[in-house]
Amino acid sequence: MDKHGKEAAEADKQAEREGRAQGLGTGYTVFSYLIAGMIAYGAIGWGIGKAVHLSALLPIGMLVGLAISTGFVIYRYGIQGSVERNDR
Repeated sequence: MDKHGKEAAEADKQAEREGRAQGLGTGYTVFSYLIAGMIAYGAIGWGIGKAVHLSALLPIGMLVGLAISTGFVIYRYGIQGSVERNDR
């Protein structure tokens, strides 16, 4: 293999590693959005539930937080992400 071939192979390996690392970071970001939404809205539901003596608001708040987070993830990485990929 000539010098140019080795450089090209190394560049391909580097690009593959960076792409894999970027995908892993995206996965962690999506996971943290979902967990944070459940915690935040669950805490709001828990607080309101304590005030009005209705314990069902904790799971309802968690489900609402999960739904809002899912919508945000779909917007950010589904619709907007596909537009950014097409711009390249």
